[in-house]
Amino acid sequence: MEGNSVLYSSRMLTTIERVYQKNRSWASANVVNPVHENLVKEGFSSFLEYLRWHGLAYEPEMLVLSSRHHFFYDQNDMEGVRVLVNLKKLNKIKDLDNFLNVLHLVLPPDANFTGCFSDSKNHRLNGSNWYKTSFLYKRFIDFLDHKTDRVMTRSSVKELLELHGFRIIDMTEINGITYFNTLNQR
Repeated sequence: MEGNSVLYSSRMLTTIERVYQKNRSWASANVVNPVHENLVKEGFSSFLEYLRWHGLAYEPEMLVLSSRHHFFYDQNDMEGVRVLVNLKKLNKIKDLDNFLNVLHLVLPPDANFTGCFSDSKNHRLNGSNWYKTSFLYKRFIDFLDHKTDRVMTRSSVKELLELHGFRIIDMTEINGITYFNTLNQR
């Protein structure tokens, strides 16, 4: 595992910090957690709130995959991970089927996989033509630029995650982004 400041892993915390954070309420004293600090710096404070709501924010064996930087992990790096947080929206992942298949194989059984996506149904404006025109234009430009911005809905994401061996625990929309929490059913 790379020791870059953008890589957030609770494994970097000392045993004393882990015990303290695990035993304290998320709403109590202002103790700086490097994982939380980096989530906020990258603009993912809503994601942090989602993790807190599910009781995962202080999990000592958490690994957060950055939305901006790429890292390579082998199966040994994922061995003790209990919570994997993917900050990159599923809509933006080029080979999503392969990504989910590999995660299913390398994450331990019953590990949480948490992520987010933009639900295309949330972006419609009362069925107006503006949405249709904007959508078609955006798809055309994305095609020309070879960018990935997959159209997704709650039902399509649920089906995709279940197809790859993840059991959906929750899907919640916060500020226009849909967050999900799953369990690896390996």
